[in-house]
This record gives sequence, C-alpha cells and structure tokens, in this order.
Amino acid sequence: MLLGDTMAGVALLDTRLRYLYVNPALERLNGIPAAAHLGRTISEVLPGIDAKESLLREVLEGGQPREVTTSGQTPASSGPETRYWHGVYHRLERDGRVWGLLGIVLEVSADVHQQERLEQARRHLTLLDTASTSIGTTLDLDTTCRELAEFVVPDLADAASVEIFPPEVGHSVRPAPTGVVRLRRAGMAAVPRLREAVKRFGRPGQYVDYQEGGAIPRCLATGRPVLINMYSDEQISVSAPNPERVADYRALGFHSSCVVPLTARGRPLGSLTLVRADGSPEFTDDDVVVARELAGRAAIDLDHARRYARERGIALELQRSLLSEPHEPHPHVEVATRYLASGPGAMVGGDWFDVLPLSDARHLKVMGDVMGHGVEAAVAMSHYRSMLRVLAVDDLSPHVILEQLDRMVERSGFDRAATCLLAVVDRFRGTCDVASAGHLPPVLIGPATGARLAEIPVGPPLGTGLGGYEVTTLPCPPGSVLFLYTDGLVERRGEDIDVSLGRLTGLTLPAGGGLEDLLDEVLDRFGRHAEDDIAVLASRIRQPGRPAPTGPPGTEAGLRPAEDDLLRRGSRPGTSSAASRAPRSARSADPG
Repeated sequence: MLLGDTMAGVALLDTRLRYLYVNPALERLNGIPAAAHLGRTISEVLPGIDAKESLLREVLEGGQPREVTTSGQTPASSGPETRYWHGVYHRLERDGRVWGLLGIVLEVSADVHQQERLEQARRHLTLLDTASTSIGTTLDLDTTCRELAEFVVPDLADAASVEIFPPEVGHSVRPAPTGVVRLRRAGMAAVPRLREAVKRFGRPGQYVDYQEGGAIPRCLATGRPVLINMYSDEQISVSAPNPERVADYRALGFHSSCVVPLTARGRPLGSLTLVRADGSPEFTDDDVVVARELAGRAAIDLDHARRYARERGIALELQRSLLSEPHEPHPHVEVATRYLASGPGAMVGGDWFDVLPLSDARHLKVMGDVMGHGVEAAVAMSHYRSMLRVLAVDDLSPHVILEQLDRMVERSGFDRAATCLLAVVDRFRGTCDVASAGHLPPVLIGPATGARLAEIPVGPPLGTGLGGYEVTTLPCPPGSVLFLYTDGLVERRGEDIDVSLGRLTGLTLPAGGGLEDLLDEVLDRFGRHAEDDIAVLASRIRQPGRPAPTGPPGTEAGLRPAEDDLLRRGSRPGTSSAASRAPRSARSADPG
C-alpha cells in the first residue's frame, strides 16, 4: 500500500535486471502498463532511454547503493525535448543471498531543463559581452564580415555566412536580373567537419543571386529574422539560393537555418545566415534574439567601415587625379616620383609633389604634406598646390614663395596647416636653392660622395602666419641626385627622428644608376612598415653624353600607369618581389 501511494516511481528488479514489480507512479512516468514491464529488462521496455544498466550491475555486485541519472524519451513523453530521471538503487538481500534491486525514481526534467536554460543564457551573455572586442577591430569591410562569421561559429551555428550589398563606389557590378537579389559574400565560417564541404557553395568575394521569396530576400525586405526548420526538400529549397543546392544541404545534414538582417541607420546592409547540422539542436527563440543582437552590433561596425571605404575611395581618387597631371619632358633633367598609400587600415593623407617650369633653364620642385587625413586633407592639398602654382609664375625665390603662400593661406581661412619644401634647380649653374616650411631636409646623393642630409634652416609650417623663411644654396652638379620625401617615409612610433633620418644617409644609387631603381630600393627598405602615406621625388641633371630615355609624354612628374592602379588599390610598389614592382620606365623632364 505504501509503494502504491507514493509519488515516486518504484521498481523491483531481479538479478538479471528484469522487472518483478512497478508501482502506479512508475507506470505513469513510463507510459506503459505494469504488466508490460514484468519479466523484461529496462532497455527492452524503454529502448528510447539511456538506462545505464552497467551501473546497476555494479550495485548488484558490490552492494554499494548508487544514484543514477538517466535521460531519453518514453511513450509518456509529450514533446521532442529530452526527459531526465534521477534514481536511487539498493541491493536486496535475504539470508545472505542477493535476489535483486530496489529502484526509486523521480523525474527531474524541469530542473535539468531549467539548468540548461540558465547555462545557455550565461553562454549567450558571454557571447554578447565579448563581441565588441572580436568584431569590428578594423575599418575594413571584409575583415569585419569575416570576424562576424567566425565569431558565431561554433557557439551559435555550425556554419555561417555574411552577405552584403555591393559598395556604392569602387566596384562595378552588373545589374541583377528582375526578381533576383544580388549580394556579395564577404565572410564564411564553419566547424572543422564542415569547413571543406561548404567551400563548394562559394568563397568570400563572390556574388550570389537569391531568388525572390527566398529566406534572405524576405529577411532584407521585412527587416525581421527568418527561421526555417528544414525537415523536407521543400523547406530546404526556401533557404537554398537555387534548386541545385537542396541535395547538397541534405547531404551535409543541414536541418535548421536562421537569417537575420544587418541594418544600420534604418538601411539594410546585408544579412547574417546561421545554419545547424546533424548533432546540433534546432534554433530556439533565445538563439534568434542573440543572433539579432549580434547582427545589430556588427551592422554598426559595417556601416562605419562602408562609410570609411567610400570616403577613402573619394580621397584616393582626388589625390590620384591631382598627382597624375602630366608635364612636358625635357632631355636634360630626370625626374622619378612615387606615391604610396599606407594601406587600407589608414586614412589617405594630403601628401603631394610637383615640378614647375621657370625661366632661364630653371625648374621648381615641390614636396608638401597637409596635416590631417581624409577627403578634407586631399581638398586642402589641391588648394595649396593651386596657389603655389600661381606664385611660381613670377619666378620668385623659394623663400619668397613660401612667405606669400603663408599669407595667402592665412587670409583664406584654411584650418589645415601644411609643411612644404621648395627647391629651385639651375641646371646651367649646377645649384639648388632650397627653402623649408616645417618640412624635413632633402637628401643629396653624389655619384662618388654618397648620400648626405642637407643642412638648411626650417621655418614654421604654412598656414601659421608666422613667416620667417630662409633660402639655402646647395651644390647640385650634373649626376648628383636630389631626393625629396614626406615624413611617412621616416617617422616611426617610439623612434627619435634623428635616428630615422640618419638611415637615409645610407642610400646609394643602385647598379645602373636609374632613379626608378633608387625609389624601388627606398620603398623596399622604408615603406614596408610605414604608418602614414609616403610621397617621394628623385631628380638629377643629366650628365653630358648620357642618353635621354624615351617614353610616352606626360609621365615626368605624375604617376606611371601601374602606380595609378596601385594607388587605387592601396598597394605598395617597390616590394622585394620582382612581380610586385611597378614597371620601370625612366623619365626625363626639364620644365626650364
């Protein structure tokens, strides 16, 4: 009577673990009549649970009671969730003889599921807490997309992909057909067992077309997550971009997908797709909430990266167009120039160079650097360059040009100062008149004497209104090289500028003596770890009897075609690899 009234399930098992008795409570727990238990083992009666019969045999053999937790499904189960039971088992003896076990069982599913939910909530909170340090570490769009995909695997998905709309500038993409949404896959990640298999679906950088009505187009149109359990081929086809993928998804065991929008400032940027495969549970509502929160945070970083890329593209295009303006070549003067953007992780600067004709076989060389970065710096650079060209027409001494330019800038209301170095070269006299407005000194490289830094007085930067510039005359005979540069070439964080400048005195003309070879060497040695943009200019008066190079007009002081392409891509010419170097075409010019 006592065993029949208890709320706990009670069972008597013989030495072969066959049921001898079950009380009404255990009948209800198992969903099977008592008579169906008798004479059968636990695994025979309940094949859907992990009975842990080996532990029960240990109790029979050793006599030490044990607590055992089992899990699984029984006929009494009302849903797909796993159920849990906690039981205590004692060995039964009489007259020194073992004749079976007594088991008392309680269902603890609610407690276990509550603990699982708490643990899952803790994992989700940890995931959200660490997202800010793992996603958006740079202002590069593709890097941010890759970080997002890798961050959600494996904690939230077995595979993930990030698709975004093509950038507004810098990319030419053919229009998508009617009824098709075309996105660029920018990030992919998967657990190790799926990593190679998902590559068949494409790689980052490729464009993917999604049919209207699919999960991703619906997500982008509504701005809401789309959750699909892919039990049938028809359900799988909703997530797949095309019918051919259905068989692939089925073969990989994909059973559940979740698509969340990447939206910033009310505008869709793309989507994050999460997929789970065999061995992982279906997505829950809590999973969707976490995925949406992560996508929302990542979308802010993506928006910043997209806006930065657009501004950088405009600035680079503006700077490229200004630096590539041609000048008429002259057979008696050689000039070589390079511009090196510091890479996709930094804003373009306001560096510029110029070569302007003067009277009496002279010409003016300019190297300048507007303080700051971005479109504003590039625009300010164009103003400085235009005003300097106007002043150069009057054949003034370089220090007088700087004085007048400083006053013009002050009156114009510019809020961006600039450094500038002017050098007037007289090829007949073999001299160079130099004046500096806050700029680093030029380097003179003699055929026999090697390189040395010119000792010249340095005035304040342009735009301060202080004036006080001086001119210094330097010997610049035929064959010697005048080398001008911006501070990105030498300035390094944590290093004294005198140490950095001292390295320039080790420059020598390479075998063959070409200026292009010299610039290759300079950028090889000093351009690899630059933290700012670099502009360099090398020039010399051709020695008598040295043949003038031939080449297309209009390349003397601007960028070569290969450099123009490198500037647009943010690549660095002059690396150690011969394949990565821009084509070398010696150029000559004498604006005088």
